[in-house]
Amino acid sequence: MEESVLVVEDEADVVDLLRYHLKRAGFKVLEASSGADGLSAVRANRPDAVILDIMLPGMTGLEVCRALKSERDTASIPLLMLTARSEVDDRVKGLEFGADDYVTKPFSPKEVVLRVQALLRRLRSVAGEGTIIELDGIALDKTKITASLDGDRLDLTTTEFRLLTALINHRGRTLSREILLRDVWGYSAGTDTRTVDTHVRRLREKLGTHSARLETIRGEGYRLNPRATP
Repeated sequence: MEESVLVVEDEADVVDLLRYHLKRAGFKVLEASSGADGLSAVRANRPDAVILDIMLPGMTGLEVCRALKSERDTASIPLLMLTARSEVDDRVKGLEFGADDYVTKPFSPKEVVLRVQALLRRLRSVAGEGTIIELDGIALDKTKITASLDGDRLDLTTTEFRLLTALINHRGRTLSREILLRDVWGYSAGTDTRTVDTHVRRLREKLGTHSARLETIRGEGYRLNPRATP
């Protein structure tokens, strides 16, 4: 079945470039030229992935990202943000709002296609595993891609879900940022590790009373510990 990608971008030449390469890769391409139109398009069409520019007229890409990732029906849609090289703070904000990945302008359209394919591949791999895993009050259903915390629903983005899955699978063991980038994002060494740090920070906030169990090991990485026994 043909997968669809929504491109939310107001620069016509960028849209043309992405449309050409995405169609060559076999994707159906949807388009929106403003943040508000992009948000409406996602809600109406529920694309398989979204490419979202930060700098948009009216509603910014960051606002769109925050809205999509805060809604249960759209939070799991993989979202790739396009940012300018000078917009470091905006890239971090995008990740904090739930963006799954970002590419800086000027970019290689082939890289964008590869990033989108990687996001969708990770989503399919999680859904295809069909297993429930648990660790002391944290439960993940990898068929439905849903999570719960002490029996209550835990709303996670797809990337947060994969990150928590990796940490639970290696419970009590420290995973370096490089290993997490490889196993969760599918990236080789050399990728900005702030992506990992930002997602861990978001995940820790969502874990609430369990947040202390997601431990930072200075100079090494992160680990998720079993709940301490009295």
